[in-house]
Amino acid sequence: MCMVIFAPLFAIFAFATCGGYSGGLQLSVDCVNKTESNLSIDIAFAYPFRLHQVTFEVPTCEGKERQKLALIGDSSSSAEFFVTVAVFAFLYSLAATVVYIFFQNKYRENNRGPLIDFIVTVVFSFLWLVGSSAWAKGLSDVKVATDPKEVLLLMSACKQPSNKCMAIHSPVMSSLNTSVVFGFLNFILWAGNIWFVFKETGWHSSGQRYLSDPMEKHSSSYNQAFFKALGLF
Repeated sequence: MCMVIFAPLFAIFAFATCGGYSGGLQLSVDCVNKTESNLSIDIAFAYPFRLHQVTFEVPTCEGKERQKLALIGDSSSSAEFFVTVAVFAFLYSLAATVVYIFFQNKYRENNRGPLIDFIVTVVFSFLWLVGSSAWAKGLSDVKVATDPKEVLLLMSACKQPSNKCMAIHSPVMSSLNTSVVFGFLNFILWAGNIWFVFKETGWHSSGQRYLSDPMEKHSSSYNQAFFKALGLF
């Protein structure tokens, strides 16, 4: 029941906090010649975090010449994989919820339904682990690439001590941090559900019968030996 309730919600939080992100930073370059300064350099970026495609222009503090730069890195593969896993997990959770509530009898008619559910649950547990780990690394790269101090190092004007370069606003990453947390929560939820789904399969019941039959035979032979020792047989 916990799986039915929380899996769709956790999946929504995971892909919404990552796939819906947009942020930015603001920098300023104060040249010795004030007419060449730019005190408000806005750099915006968003999902899927192809940062190498985010370009911006900054003053060189050498006349009217401007320097065109781009952020460093590309975390689109890990971000898109994470969101894709979350979306498909959400869709499967909804489908499973409908089956559990409205088609419970058909689900239990044969072993095919529980077996499919078990296999899919194992696969999604693995995908959540891989996707969350990859996105956690991708997010770390995004944080480094969008750190105002790192971006200022790219500017030629900021290498001159006479010019003053500073960060006005740093990007807010709280929602992206939340997406990673929900990614690993989804892994824990799906992995914890493996045992409960496994108990619904024929593998579990056949395993129990296999274990119980030798025990019953052993108990029967022990009882016969005991009674023979007493002279009752």
